[in-house]
Amino acid sequence: MTAPAPLRLGTRGSLLATTQSAWVAERLTAASGRPVELVTIRTTGDQIQDQPLSAIGGQGLFTRELDRALLEGEVDLAVHSLKDLPTILAEGVVLGAVPQREDVRDVLIGPQEHPVTLESLPAGARVGTGSLRRRALVLAFRPDLEVQGIRGNLDTRIQLVEEGKYDAIVLAAAGVRRLGWTDRIHEHLDPASWLPAPGQGALAVVVREGDGETLAQVRTLDHLPTRAAVASERWLMHRLEAGCQLPVGSLGLPFGGGMRLRGIVAAPDGSRAVHSAATGAQDDPEALGFQLADRLLAMGADSILASLDPELRPRS
Repeated sequence: MTAPAPLRLGTRGSLLATTQSAWVAERLTAASGRPVELVTIRTTGDQIQDQPLSAIGGQGLFTRELDRALLEGEVDLAVHSLKDLPTILAEGVVLGAVPQREDVRDVLIGPQEHPVTLESLPAGARVGTGSLRRRALVLAFRPDLEVQGIRGNLDTRIQLVEEGKYDAIVLAAAGVRRLGWTDRIHEHLDPASWLPAPGQGALAVVVREGDGETLAQVRTLDHLPTRAAVASERWLMHRLEAGCQLPVGSLGLPFGGGMRLRGIVAAPDGSRAVHSAATGAQDDPEALGFQLADRLLAMGADSILASLDPELRPRS
């Protein structure tokens, strides 16, 4: 009997991306018995490392080239960090599975030999982040800190702290945990007051529309509570017309058949924020996301978003 051809899984080339993709590949093979091979594809966001993400095209910076490879048949599926995925997928691409979510929190990392917390950092300390949401939250809590932009893979960012370029950096806990570097975490930032990015901590496995065989295999990885939670967060972001680079945080919390969704829109300088929450049905994340987005807009999120520099607005 002829062995099945391996599934070709498209992935970015960073250590974190290949680790995440290998995790998906192992579970797909365990579930179906079909081998999976990784195909590394360089994205626009990987190629341009010397500019802020918002300045080089907004949405799709880490997904466009993988979408192209998928649609042209070079790969059968692709894995993304879900928070990088545009709220509207490319035509012909479908979200096949959302595996169970990792830790949703942000974390603070300082020099290995000198543990720090956000509260213990001295005035004027340099905190690195490439996220407007994290910038806003840092400055809301500590307006005396100097928040500086940072790009590069997770290991590169940590090395910049060790070299003294930054006194601390803020990262997603999920990536640090997936790489087995939890010993580098100095502080977990509590999502009760520090909401993550929509979709943070979750992975997205995408396939070609109409490829029923691959879709059926990928579906074995789907975790329905996680899918519903991130869907509500993404519908909120879509309603706000806010790409993943804007200062918006949200977190869906499933319970039974229901969902509690929390959201925040903050000014990048930390001077102002509006936040609220709503409860709805787990099987209607769109209605819940729209409900909370409309509430935030009525509370003043519209003026915060309108006041942002046009260069910060996502471009298609």
